[in-house]
Order: sequence, then structure tokens, then C-alpha cells
Amino acid sequence: MIYIKDRFLDDYLIDFLNKDESEYERVDTPDKSFWVKYPTKDFIDMICEKVSKIERCEVTNVFSFFREAKDHQDDDWRIHNDSLINGEQPDRALVLFISDIEEIGLNGTAFWEHNELGDTFNGNEEDFNNMIVFDANSPHLWTLRTVIGHKKNRLISYPCNYFHSKYPNKFTNSRKVFVMFYKIN
Repeated sequence: MIYIKDRFLDDYLIDFLNKDESEYERVDTPDKSFWVKYPTKDFIDMICEKVSKIERCEVTNVFSFFREAKDHQDDDWRIHNDSLINGEQPDRALVLFISDIEEIGLNGTAFWEHNELGDTFNGNEEDFNNMIVFDANSPHLWTLRTVIGHKKNRLISYPCNYFHSKYPNKFTNSRKVFVMFYKIN
């Protein structure tokens, strides 16, 4: 199940996050580069507490970061799922839209169905890595199922095995989000 929570953080906090001018650092992986910065423990604890109330049980952060995409930065499709994060299998992922909507047209987080695998992935790590390398940037191998629109201070949460991507793949202006992968205890 996917759920949406608008006005997730207090306005002053989302505004503070938007005004933060600290640099995003480039992180290179074998298949992609990301521009990220890492949250404080206090911020993660606050997010976990708020999400625990929504989930009606305690949640534990597996991995989290702030991420930025903009013109000529992080502009691949990279359709994927998050079944394996740093060797762990989180239950759910969340995206919190931080930036204002500055793009024209539909943008947000897209959910996809792979033409052969379906809408979730439940294979092994080798198959997962092959799918990321060979299929993730080939939209013709996928069917777009839905896009949850970008709205400042909107949180979306979904099972980690759902295929998804940012939408569209390229942004003129900065798209800032907070991403967290978590386990439900």
C-alpha cells in the first residue's frame, strides 16, 4: 500500500530545510551518481517518531539522506526498487518533497511495472543488480502505472519492492527530497 501525508513537517522546519545552503556531495556507485547530504541523528529520530505514529508501530531507520536532482545532475531514469539497501532488506521507503514546485507539468515519484517482472521485484541480489544496470534507464521496458505529484512537504511511503523513479527524469530547477528506508518493528 502507498500512503500520502501532506503537511508532514511543521512549516518552519520545511522552510529551514529549503534554505539550507550546505553543499550536496556527489556519491558515485557502479551504475549512477547521486548528490546527497546526510541528516542528523535528531532529524532521523524525529522522522521515525512521526512515521511510527502513522504506521501505529515503531519504525527503525535503515538508511536515509537528502537528495538533489537538477539540470545536468542526477538526470537518469533509474527505474528501480529498494529491496536491498546496504545489504539489508527494509520494509518500506519514504520520500518527503522538500523543494517548492518549480517545474512545469507533472512531476513527482513514478511507479512502474516491468514488462517481464511485474510491479515488484522478489529475486536475488545478482538479478537485482543486472536489472539496475540493464533495464533501469530503458523506459520502453516498463509501463508507467502512476505518478504521485510533487508537493512541498508531502510525504509518500511505499513498500520497498515497488518499482519507482523520480518523474520526469530531468529537472531544470532543483528537486530536493528526503529519502528514508525503514523497517517496521
